Amino acid sequence: MTLAPAPAPARSRDYRAEFPIFRDTIYLNSCSLGALSTRSRIRVNQCLDLWESRGAAAWYDVWWAALAELRTRYARVIGAPEGSVALHPNISSALTAVAESLDYRLRRKVVVTSLDFPTVAYQWLAKGAGVVDVAVVESPDGISVPLEAFERAVDDRTAIVATSHVYFTSGAIQDIRSVADIAHRRGALLLVDGYHAAGQMPVDVRALDVDFYCSGGLKWLLGGSGVAFLHARPELVAALEPRTAGWFGHREQFRFDPRELALHDDARRLEAGTPAMLPVYAQLGGLDVIEELGTAEIRRRTMLLAEELIELARAAGLRPKVAADPAVRTAIVMLPTDDPPATVRRLAEARIVTDARPGHVRISPYFYNVADDHRAAIERLNRD
Repeated sequence: MTLAPAPAPARSRDYRAEFPIFRDTIYLNSCSLGALSTRSRIRVNQCLDLWESRGAAAWYDVWWAALAELRTRYARVIGAPEGSVALHPNISSALTAVAESLDYRLRRKVVVTSLDFPTVAYQWLAKGAGVVDVAVVESPDGISVPLEAFERAVDDRTAIVATSHVYFTSGAIQDIRSVADIAHRRGALLLVDGYHAAGQMPVDVRALDVDFYCSGGLKWLLGGSGVAFLHARPELVAALEPRTAGWFGHREQFRFDPRELALHDDARRLEAGTPAMLPVYAQLGGLDVIEELGTAEIRRRTMLLAEELIELARAAGLRPKVAADPAVRTAIVMLPTDDPPATVRRLAEARIVTDARPGHVRISPYFYNVADDHRAAIERLNRD
């Protein structure tokens, strides 16, 4: 089935008014949680109205259709084919679906990096050394991992490489296509955590040649918490036999048959239990904005802000920790500081919302920000 084309991207509209947080706050923390749009609130209210007026009857037509719509739109935002996306409540759940679908008897090794969000490694560390061997590829500079390091780590014992599209620790974009080539030459699979990529930049999972790609609403897709997704390469799906299951993975779930687990033929076989509908509706509202503006335009607008922020920080002597090449930077700007939590609190006193990470204050503008936002943050940091 061919996906319907995305709406034509907008070029001139000012979206800031659609995010009420900006009425009295400078919000520079989209890397932790995307700002709430009026469209998401309207969508959530629609869901509440259905719950109030129809109760469970809403499941069988409206809510079921909303789940199908979300799978389709998630697929579209990452350039994936129809039927290749499963819904999950969070990335940990999505990782579990993958990790419990692999056979480690002949290939015990799992390769991750020291810059990935630790949830990625935790999934396989939890299995213990008796099941898998987790190899952590180190970064020489804390910003990225050289392809040569992957070449050394991935071998004929590797089951899967699990790593990030964009490193949360530095905002650097990883060369995923090259990592895919390295993994596939050795017969290994590639899973990509795209939580810091999807939404703030164009993604095409087919061009990247990935086997699994996961992301969700929390950050750049403007859907809030409680909703995420897992893309699985269609050619792999039929061979995946997950050892965790739920009734949404059953292709005839309303048979209520406890004697047979007959999984869907598409990526839905990797789903688990009943989805939370309020996050689903919030995410549909967020995607209304993302698709209307378009990820290419979002990246253009956002990086204009991020590059000026980096220049201002350097001029102020703040030494931002970012990739050397602007082409592989994103809107995650790490500013070293001796006491990140205290610095974040001081910014918050001026109603400037940022976040703390080890050794750094993290500032993450998005398309709804304006230059005055990060200028105010740098001025406050200079004053302190």
